[in-house]
Amino acid sequence: MPILLYGIVALAYAVLAFHFWRTRWNAAAAQEAALWERIAILAPLLVHSWLLYQELFAAAEFRFGFGYALSSMLWLGVLIYWLESLFIKLEGLQPLVLGLAALCAPLPALFPGLVTPAYTHSLPFRLHTVLAMLAYSLFTIAALHAMLMTFVERRLHLRHPGAGGTHSSGPLAGPLAVLPPLLTLESLLFRLIGLGFILLTLTLGTGMFNAEEIFGRPVPFTHKTLFAVVSWFIFAALLAGRRFYGWRGRTALRWTLAGFAALLLAYVGSRFVLEVILKRGL
Repeated sequence: MPILLYGIVALAYAVLAFHFWRTRWNAAAAQEAALWERIAILAPLLVHSWLLYQELFAAAEFRFGFGYALSSMLWLGVLIYWLESLFIKLEGLQPLVLGLAALCAPLPALFPGLVTPAYTHSLPFRLHTVLAMLAYSLFTIAALHAMLMTFVERRLHLRHPGAGGTHSSGPLAGPLAVLPPLLTLESLLFRLIGLGFILLTLTLGTGMFNAEEIFGRPVPFTHKTLFAVVSWFIFAALLAGRRFYGWRGRTALRWTLAGFAALLLAYVGSRFVLEVILKRGL
């Protein structure tokens, strides 16, 4: 039954991504999301929520792996996008967010992960897991924002022949025409990064606490720890550069994507190596 539901959720996300691509990205002009479209996104999101809750918290055995990590990240990504879109026009993000959700939502059915030890059922460990997923999801949305902003910036700098043989910047059309200005998107990007950085800091802190309480030793130095700390320093430097040096534009976008790449390698990469290559659990 869960496998079938995961398939239905993925199909719904994919159909919606195609719908928004056809009506927004592939249209001469883009319109704001209608009420039925918002409800159509919410329906698979709720089913996805129920599936993850049943698998991660209600089941007797606690399983968690890179499949659940990616599925949870995109679930929270769709949720955050859905909430943001109630206040800001973000029409250009639908095909990106929903398309990625369609790819990642069914991964727990394909890669169910391994049964975790008994200590993972404790409240501190579950809190650490929730904080980590919230942080990863916020940085996922931040990375999508950064990619969209990069695309918009490049379109704004395109030059094409105008009247009298002169050159002028090409106008934005389709979904780009209804997006907020770049400065608004940039402010939103740094709000996401700021909140994500706080959650990432709490994730590292609870990770160190769990290591001391459960194992009685400091956090072991692994690939996961290395990339998590690297991503923390990258985002810390980005926020400091923004605060003290006014970093923005391409500099901010590159640092955002670099930090997200390190964070992705910190968990998803390490889980893939452990589960698929080494056949090991937590």
